[in-house]
Amino acid sequence: MTVIVVAAVIVGPGRRVLAAQRAEPPALMGGWEFPGGKVDPGEGEIEALVRECREELGVEIEVGERVGGDWPLSTDGYVMRAWLADLASGTPQAREHLALRWLAPGEYYDVAWLAADLPLMEAVEKLLVQD
Repeated sequence: MTVIVVAAVIVGPGRRVLAAQRAEPPALMGGWEFPGGKVDPGEGEIEALVRECREELGVEIEVGERVGGDWPLSTDGYVMRAWLADLASGTPQAREHLALRWLAPGEYYDVAWLAADLPLMEAVEKLLVQD
């Protein structure tokens, strides 16, 4: 069974992207990721993305284009699906993370991305450089 995890690549002014530092589980604590989480039963992927950003960051987002296909998270059936997003309202707050950081071009790799999020960051960088 595939478990879908959604991720928001929130892009701010100056092509900055929002990175979030994991607080848990212990094996992932301190690593950096794009905000998001699991899709609940009966919930759509975009609906889950909006909910997760509301819960984790206290913001409303406008979801844009999808980035890539399925990004494998582990060998136990978890896959991540990611979308570009803009802030519609609110200022991101680290409600469930240790820290948040806006990364500008040239800083995209200044954090220790989790293994699953690093290839996504590389794909996002290519998209943002094209603009």
